[in-house]
Amino acid sequence: MKIDRLIGILSILLQRDKVTSQELAEKFEVSRRTILRDIESINIAGIPIVSEQGQGGGISIMDGYKIDRTLLSSGDMQAILSGLRSLDSVSGTNRYRQLMEKLSADDMTSVNVDNHIIIDLSSWDKSAIAGKIELIKQAIEQRNLITFRYFSPGGESERRIEPYHLIFQWSAWYVWGYCTERQDYRMFKLTRMTELAITDDRCEERAVPEYTSDKLRHTRGDIHSTVRFDKSVKWRLIDEFGPQMLEYDENGDPLLTLSWSDVPALYRYLLTFGDNAEIISPEEYRKGFKELLKKISKLYET
Repeated sequence: MKIDRLIGILSILLQRDKVTSQELAEKFEVSRRTILRDIESINIAGIPIVSEQGQGGGISIMDGYKIDRTLLSSGDMQAILSGLRSLDSVSGTNRYRQLMEKLSADDMTSVNVDNHIIIDLSSWDKSAIAGKIELIKQAIEQRNLITFRYFSPGGESERRIEPYHLIFQWSAWYVWGYCTERQDYRMFKLTRMTELAITDDRCEERAVPEYTSDKLRHTRGDIHSTVRFDKSVKWRLIDEFGPQMLEYDENGDPLLTLSWSDVPALYRYLLTFGDNAEIISPEEYRKGFKELLKKISKLYET
């Protein structure tokens, strides 16, 4: 529809200083003549568009012009501003706020008054994430592969992927893409990556599947075990698994039947609870965990 295309063109002009009519034509799969008519329609609507000819030329919104924010309700503005602030919390700049100001006719006073929602997407060490996010964003936009050294429970490895999505979930940042080594789509946690670099190699043309979130992806597998937890960590169990998965013993301590990918991974998870978790069944996992605790204890023998 034409209105959808007009909104799309306006969105691109807000995010980029200048764009050519040919780029817009390819983006929206229409003729260059159609794009020029669309630009004229935007001009008629009262948004001044400047067109420069020759090398380095292109289409842009007139310098100093700001779109009237009465086009959006106050609630809309609050939602947009909260989202843009969250992105600034990662980059450490005011770039997204500056984009927001292009939507304001006068100033940001009215949308700064109600600041009840604060979304901070930065990690505990912002310097460890911000640069990686910017580099991966660049690689995605340019469709270039990235390489990095990755640290996981299985050890260190050199990875080479076609990046497709930057994802913030489970309280951390990840990149999702096609791993050339595994020949499949994988997700990598940014804080576990070092030596990150963009290559000159281009991503292959492939049918990329839709990314889907699986909150309990790491807890699904063939390993099943019933664990009793002290009631003092009930808050964490509810946070990680939800209240519906919990049962309780006669003392009110939570019981949880876990399905895990492998036994060592299950043991590593239970160690994070210290003495507030006890394997009840099966007996072989109970004995195996006991042997692991003995090995840990032996490290501290004098």
